[in-house]
Amino acid sequence: MDKLEFKRFFRACNPAKTLNISDPQDEKYYIDFSGVRGAEILEELGQNIVLSHPDPTCQLFTGHIGCGKSTELLRLKSDLEQQGFHVVYFESSQDMDMGDVDISDILLAIARQVQESLGAVGINLKGSYFNNLLQEAADFLQTPIQLGLEAEVSFGIGKLTAKTKESPQLRSRLRQYLEPKTESLINALNKELLIPAGEAIARKGGEGLVAIVDNLDRVDNRPTSSGKTLPEYLFADRGEQLARLRCHLVYTIPLVLIFSNELAAIKNRFGGNRPAVLPMVPVRDKDGNICEEGMELLREMVLARAFPNLVHDDRLASIAALFDSPDTLDYLCRMSGGHVRNLLRWLHDCLRKRNPLPIAAKTLETVIGRERDDLLGTITDDEWELLRKVRSTHKVTGEQESQTLLRSLFVFEYRNGGRWFDVNPLLEEAPELQ
Repeated sequence: MDKLEFKRFFRACNPAKTLNISDPQDEKYYIDFSGVRGAEILEELGQNIVLSHPDPTCQLFTGHIGCGKSTELLRLKSDLEQQGFHVVYFESSQDMDMGDVDISDILLAIARQVQESLGAVGINLKGSYFNNLLQEAADFLQTPIQLGLEAEVSFGIGKLTAKTKESPQLRSRLRQYLEPKTESLINALNKELLIPAGEAIARKGGEGLVAIVDNLDRVDNRPTSSGKTLPEYLFADRGEQLARLRCHLVYTIPLVLIFSNELAAIKNRFGGNRPAVLPMVPVRDKDGNICEEGMELLREMVLARAFPNLVHDDRLASIAALFDSPDTLDYLCRMSGGHVRNLLRWLHDCLRKRNPLPIAAKTLETVIGRERDDLLGTITDDEWELLRKVRSTHKVTGEQESQTLLRSLFVFEYRNGGRWFDVNPLLEEAPELQ
């Protein structure tokens, strides 16, 4: 492998990089794990949109942070675009502070992103209500934002939210102003933007509008003044408002809501649909036997990033260029527990060494050992008790357990052979579990 190829491989293993399937190079790196994850989750989300159209749909999507949700959502975007839909995908964390989110923040972010995306394809919609609302909000906040009648709504929202994102005081005052106007805001969003957008897309020969709101799963789980957590407030108490927008919607939500007492209410707020969960890629089954199908796909994920232009058999024949032994690659895959981002992060760390290739077993063990030490240092006696229970029962129950075990990546969820949970492989040899 020459220097140029190594640099490309190093960049392809960047754990912070989200694959965009519409990019020809990223498409070569993409591996479809749906066959081993237990369900074709994204296919089902897409099928619901296609079959329901023109009736709007609103669907929820969740999973462990780092398990590949954003990559799968971008694949959904690509699939729907091939079927004629105009898809607006955006990361909500770019517009909002994930520790302090309210309904008005989400609505304004959708309005800005949708209009900006439509403008890029020549669909320019002017919203008099939005322009008036933004100018009034700026006046209320005594914030110098000048908007003419012909100003782009997305431009005004962008300027306003950029100021409030960095200032909790301004953000609080803006919400005080917008909260009594929430119903009017939703109606205007539908009448001035979303419905006309769908009609304009249809006139251009397209199918309809889809908005994918990513990264809402990162909303902080802090309690609110109502006594509920922030995710429960947003998706249970206010979920009906989020679902009333007149386009196809996909929201990511925190995994902890799957274990919340509010789950039934959330389903009802979003039309009876249960949230779709993206589990880990299985490296073994519930009985502890190696899951060869999952392991094979994880190996392929690594090899595809190194040799994107080779076929499967040639990639396997090239393992010696990357690892001192096929067993070292298997150790990497197995210890990841099927957590895609962790696997790439450890691989990336190995590639940063002085003489990185082939990766030696000792180098990989050192990288993973440091990760294990970091994780072990965070676990309390009470949490070890919970981990012993999970190892015995393969179950996680209740919001408190899920928040403790899943968000901290102490435990992973799998769906091969039914729904079950297992301890992170990094912890499986710990004396406290024996």
